[in-house]
Amino acid sequence: MSILSRLLRRGASGRDETDDALHVEPMRHRHLDQIMAIEHTAYPQPWTEGVFRDELAMRAAGSRHYLVALLGGRVVGYGGMIYMDDAAHVTNVAVDVALRRRGIATELMLDLAHEARRVGMASLTLEVRESNVSAQSLYRRFGFAPVGVRARYYENRDDAIVMWCTDIQGDDFAGRLARIEAERSSDS
Repeated sequence: MSILSRLLRRGASGRDETDDALHVEPMRHRHLDQIMAIEHTAYPQPWTEGVFRDELAMRAAGSRHYLVALLGGRVVGYGGMIYMDDAAHVTNVAVDVALRRRGIATELMLDLAHEARRVGMASLTLEVRESNVSAQSLYRRFGFAPVGVRARYYENRDDAIVMWCTDIQGDDFAGRLARIEAERSSDS
């Protein structure tokens, strides 16, 4: 689905017209209670609400991008990234454990990728827990490739795989996003 069609599927309020439709919007302070509930189930060492507040303050300064996925008005996932020179570093993508495997993380990654392209980033990068094979699969679908390992990165225990996706301004990456969007549209 193109950016235009993604915008057109939303009503005047910026939200989908149906309450049961998934939609993505910028993260706001009012979302934090629901985000924290997901954060505490998604990560052994969750970010604090203060960290999210700081990130939102830096988003206002233009160095971050954070969004939420809503279903029926309820936060069911969120994601974000930091802009560093010409790379966007994905800081987190988390989905309510009861709603995983429904394409919510894919929608969040699509929006993050489109935003990184919109602001002119040349690449995307992230770390993913070595044991999280489902997240690694999602990231490979977006063109991320492993480039290294950060030993004991998570809780000073689990290794992280460092992944990069380069040339996100190129036609190949644009085509990849279009294919992912087309697959998502045909699943609906």
